[in-house]
Amino acid sequence: MRKYITFIGLLACVVASAQNIDDVLRYSSENIQGSARFQAMGGAFGSLGGDLSALNINPAGSAVFNNGLFSVSGTNYSNKIDSDLNGSLNSTSSNNFDINQIGGAFVFKSTDADSPWKKLTLALNYDLVQNFDSRSVTQGRSNQGVDNYFLDFAEGIELDPLKLKANETLGDAYLAIGATNGLNFAGQQAFLGFQAGIIDPVSDTEDNTSYFSNADYDDVNHDFRQDITGYNSKFTINGATQYGQNLYFGASLNFHTLRYERLNRYSETFNERGSGTARYIDFDNLLITEGSGFSLSLGAIAKVNDFLRVGASYQSPTWYRLTDNFSQGIDSNFPNKESSFQFFNLNYINIFDYQIKTPGKLTGSISAVFGKSGLISFDYGYQDMSNAQLRPTSDAGFANENTYISETLGAVSTIRVGGEYRIQRVSLRAGYRYEQSPYESGDIIGDLTGISGGIGYSFRRSRLDLAVSRSEQDRLQYFFDTGINTAALLNNVNTNVTLGYTLNF
Repeated sequence: MRKYITFIGLLACVVASAQNIDDVLRYSSENIQGSARFQAMGGAFGSLGGDLSALNINPAGSAVFNNGLFSVSGTNYSNKIDSDLNGSLNSTSSNNFDINQIGGAFVFKSTDADSPWKKLTLALNYDLVQNFDSRSVTQGRSNQGVDNYFLDFAEGIELDPLKLKANETLGDAYLAIGATNGLNFAGQQAFLGFQAGIIDPVSDTEDNTSYFSNADYDDVNHDFRQDITGYNSKFTINGATQYGQNLYFGASLNFHTLRYERLNRYSETFNERGSGTARYIDFDNLLITEGSGFSLSLGAIAKVNDFLRVGASYQSPTWYRLTDNFSQGIDSNFPNKESSFQFFNLNYINIFDYQIKTPGKLTGSISAVFGKSGLISFDYGYQDMSNAQLRPTSDAGFANENTYISETLGAVSTIRVGGEYRIQRVSLRAGYRYEQSPYESGDIIGDLTGISGGIGYSFRRSRLDLAVSRSEQDRLQYFFDTGINTAALLNNVNTNVTLGYTLNF
């Protein structure tokens, strides 16, 4: 029977388990998704409009429509991750398919020929703005083991609460520690390390606060497997209007829904120094996050002349309300572990309710339209990641992490370039995008670069589009937040193949 303990967004040590800078970054970025035409042109639609997915960049884009339309797109996602841990190389890939965009727009043209307000457009659109699905395997050797992780948390914690009381089960003790102020997540980690025989107290007294490791090695073999599934989607309610012949204005309400599931399976083996006995530690961590968010966006597009268009837009911060379900499992063959020890089924769940405010974003755009022959477009986006916050800010743990976020993260510049060339009914498209690392140093996560291309074919009232996009980004992977300072270098490549259909009415 699964058991639970609930925390309502309050504990300082919660940050060490799930709510930290990684969550802020995960939900603050929107990877390029959308319709096939949008993806093929690198998402550079801020001054163009004319595509439902362009509403993600500039909500004034729907006012460019001359008629109503319906659009749907499906994407095959291919993810490949190469890992390098001290020269040990591994490669893992995964594939999945999803309907990533569907929506429609209705255009109401003015019946008053003298009115400067030419039309009103109402649009509804669903976009998958982030697909989290990925799988990675990292293997290699280093001179740091997971015993250091448990020692870091145990130091300063008294021994007494780490021992089982009469008739108390491991699971009940684990959850009780998690709910105890002053112990919380740190106490749970110390408890698992002690009960699994990995660490022991320097003195077997109730008030002991110092510990030592029972792991005796020169180096250890690491096997770290990470499986991630989930999505971040956006449902947009949009309204836009055309004023005169050259100005377009729009606004959108955006409703976000997300689910993120991550299973980390860590195994460590080594030969005990002196005896040569083979030792192992298995340590699993499962995180499931669900929640919703809200944001709004405003934008405008101006036709400078028949050739040139400019656009500007603002996307507000997104306010997320999230719930984490976090569970752990551990096992070892250390000799001082109790023979009855069993804590490996991820049965005991910690529940944390909290909030995240992601930073707002400004986008400026310019495009050149060459009549019916084609176009080229450029977007520049600016988002200051140091303004992201975990909430409530009154919580001491979140306040400390928010200070770390503001000092570690910086402004992110995004560049998108796209072009389209038309040959009668056929449209040839290409795009490029660049997104700066959110870290001031650029060390933990590297810059993202992407290229794309595609083709479209127009029928009488409909259009069929195909796009292929590829993005690449490097990042460092640490097995745990503390204890093992050795990091693996991951190279993450996403390749999307999207097929879209648009019907005009």
